[in-house]
Amino acid sequence: MARNRPGSGQVRIIAGQWRSRKLPIQDLEGLRPTTDRVRETLFNWLSGHLTGASVLDCFAGSGALSLEALSRYAAFARIHELQRSAADQLKRNLATLKCDNAEVLVGDTLQLLQRPVDKRFDIVFIDPPFRKGLAAPTIALLQQGWLNDDALIYVEVETELHDLQVPAQWQPLKEKQAGQVSYRLYRYQEQTA
Repeated sequence: MARNRPGSGQVRIIAGQWRSRKLPIQDLEGLRPTTDRVRETLFNWLSGHLTGASVLDCFAGSGALSLEALSRYAAFARIHELQRSAADQLKRNLATLKCDNAEVLVGDTLQLLQRPVDKRFDIVFIDPPFRKGLAAPTIALLQQGWLNDDALIYVEVETELHDLQVPAQWQPLKEKQAGQVSYRLYRYQEQTA
């Protein structure tokens, strides 16, 4: 599907050390970068939590969310991307920014999250391709030790997905809707015995 709208083929970093930088992205079917307006709202929500945070981007696509977090001084980002060409572009963009505190893993996030837990994360982005049923299984896999206590989890899904179930430890903090997108922020709190 061809895209001829302005700004197609690039993502702009909104704030932080790489503010206003425009980076190329692959024009791939299903790639749906989070809009500037939604990203601005999200990062206002995350204000005060990014510096020094470890970030997991489960469905990176353009990498807009993880790049924005790194620009705002997140300590580390692990970036999952299924499509090799998008992942390769992300690696090139990180090299352009001289960013060495991120790793891009090529593969299915559902499989990657089934690996043994080697790191816990403070901020997690779940922005899967729409209408593929990926949000719920991703949420379930994250419960297997990937989250630090008080981790913030951002979930972006299609608006018609009203009944997305989240674990009892996920406290809803914020929720908004923009066009066909519903986006929510949760705080994970480990249950104490």
